[in-house]
Amino acid sequence: MRIFGGAAQQPTSAERVRTILASAHSMTMEVDGHTTEVSRGNGPGATQHVHLHPSPEDAGLTGAAGTGERVPATLQFTDIAPLPVRDRVRARLTVMGWLTSRDKAGSPAGDCMEFATAVLETATCKAGIGLDDLMTAPADPLATYEADILTHLVEEHSHCIPLLLRLVEPRFLQLMERAVPLAIDRYGIVLRVEYPLGHHDVRLPFHRTLNDADQFGMQLQALLTTARRCSHHSRLLSDDRGPGESAVSRRS
Repeated sequence: MRIFGGAAQQPTSAERVRTILASAHSMTMEVDGHTTEVSRGNGPGATQHVHLHPSPEDAGLTGAAGTGERVPATLQFTDIAPLPVRDRVRARLTVMGWLTSRDKAGSPAGDCMEFATAVLETATCKAGIGLDDLMTAPADPLATYEADILTHLVEEHSHCIPLLLRLVEPRFLQLMERAVPLAIDRYGIVLRVEYPLGHHDVRLPFHRTLNDADQFGMQLQALLTTARRCSHHSRLLSDDRGPGESAVSRRS
């Protein structure tokens, strides 16, 4: 059995937005024409904290809302691949809404932002996400663990990547220079296959959708078991590579 990466289930745009918001540590905020870098974390360099909330029913599009003034604001996030790959920007997210002091008493460490809409832009699509879709979409259980898992996979278990490539349609491996894990989510793992000119992303779906991060190891092993049952005659995946040759490169 081979996995061609075409019709596999993958996160919706709303799920990707929730995941980016859950894992992002920094962002760019624009208010009244002024741009500043803000952070959700407590580490050095954080200038303020931002909390996202749904807009209350009594709020108009402009002016005051209840106890707080509302100022139009925009947040911009850039989703960067944890590992060095060609074109590391996986998505750009713009969140539009209003900065308000409505809940300042409950969030003394920072400002609150009432969500209006979001725009997610990737290499293949651009989608608008409304409040209803955002509120019902779950954040991915691997969101805050993804970088550590992918780094560990490449640094400690790089031998798994050639095995996973057995699940990829052979035509995508022709002229391949290297393959690097680009992303993981509850639905599967994405490999970026790089060529002398360009690249191609292949999604390898898990046998079962993950409910928490602890299930990743079991699902990865299930993929590897499937891969071992596949035959593959690519020289890149064979045992006759010369010393130091590998299907996975750590080139920056």
